[in-house]
Amino acid sequence: MEQKIILKESDIPRQWYNLSADLPTPLLPPLGPDGKPITPDMLAPVFPMNLIEQEVSTERWIDIPQEILGILYGWRPSPLKRAVYLEKHLKTPAHIYYKDESYSPPGSHKPNTAVAQAWYNKEFGIEKLTTETGAGQWGSALAFACKLLGLKCKVFMVRISYDQKPFRKIMMQVWDAECVPSPSNQTNAGRKVLQESPDTPGSLGIAISEAIEEAVTDKNGKTRYSLGSVLNHVLLHQTIIGLEAKKQLEIAGEKLPDIIIGCAGGGSNFAGLAFPFVLDKINGADIKIIPTEPEACPTMTRAPFAYDFGDTACTTPLLAMYTLGHAFVPPPIHAGGLRYHGMAPLVCQAIVEGLLEPRAYHQNKCYEAALTWAGTEGAICAPETSHAVATVIDEAVKAREEGKEKVILFNYSGHGLMDLTGYDAFLSGKLTDYSLPDEELEKFTADLKALPKAQTRKSGKW
Repeated sequence: MEQKIILKESDIPRQWYNLSADLPTPLLPPLGPDGKPITPDMLAPVFPMNLIEQEVSTERWIDIPQEILGILYGWRPSPLKRAVYLEKHLKTPAHIYYKDESYSPPGSHKPNTAVAQAWYNKEFGIEKLTTETGAGQWGSALAFACKLLGLKCKVFMVRISYDQKPFRKIMMQVWDAECVPSPSNQTNAGRKVLQESPDTPGSLGIAISEAIEEAVTDKNGKTRYSLGSVLNHVLLHQTIIGLEAKKQLEIAGEKLPDIIIGCAGGGSNFAGLAFPFVLDKINGADIKIIPTEPEACPTMTRAPFAYDFGDTACTTPLLAMYTLGHAFVPPPIHAGGLRYHGMAPLVCQAIVEGLLEPRAYHQNKCYEAALTWAGTEGAICAPETSHAVATVIDEAVKAREEGKEKVILFNYSGHGLMDLTGYDAFLSGKLTDYSLPDEELEKFTADLKALPKAQTRKSGKW
């Protein structure tokens, strides 16, 4: 039995896959403040036009520039591994495979798009990128990419994660990025929040507002904003994960997976693995595809599908997505990368279609799964990734109970070596589970009633 399936560098995918080309019902368009669909030029102060073109593209395949591939070769193709020891521990007939994205220098899947975004910005003449980060995975990935490509980088890090995960901040500084806790006193958006709620733990929505404000107020026009998830072009860049996995499963002698799993905060690592297989499901394959999120931030499982802003200060276009409301401030759970109020529109439309089956878990169950993983496979996973591991264990146990030999594929989106304070809290019995109360959900989504309505359009095939 092969425990690692390794592709040659010559086997790396040369194109990204764009799900927008194949969704049975197209995405609802992003809207401007006036409720009318935005035009690409309206995004120009925030993103370079070459990335805007990818954002609005409906082409199925988009070529990966050779210069980007040259950098990705540093850790790609990533290994596909079989979790043989977890299989034995669970006594399951399931074959459990995972794409190990912890191999990248920052330790997660995030550089797959960070490198691409930095390269396209540099090609457009941009000199500095601003961004937000939750747990710090994205911030460190963009700092890494900007350092390699000679760009300046400034990261607004959600305050609770800034305090909980100091080593991520240090990683960013090693790669010459500036990292500030959000909300900060450096932007109007940050100062407004601090005035109203000085003890706030912060949120990704607030940090996005600060990063966008920093970018668009650059009088030289040489700064742009970079997002680590949610948007179409970000998910596009991540599909290299699933495209590699397809080749590797074939080498392993497996058919298409029966079950695909990924944790989902904004949607990028999940979509990166799953979207190439969603295409198979659209074309008739029988695959269960599960994005997993925290019970404390139940965007996909309990939130309404609505038009909403991507940030707290309402500076982004309105996106049709499952949303807890742009004012949502999540509880300080340790899976900082899964605390976003919204979800990628492409992921949301796939849920509306019935192509995906979202699921939510409490953090203690996820840490229990992470300890099982560490005790069998040996690695310490990120708190975000532990949500996928918990789902994998549940599905493997179900396969055992049903006596069915299933192929389970999941994305091991990053290691947890910079997140050990969360493990310490769990081992010390200090972590508590939290379910968002209905009254809180209603409070944070109340403002959505004043925004344009988003129709849940679907083909009805699933």
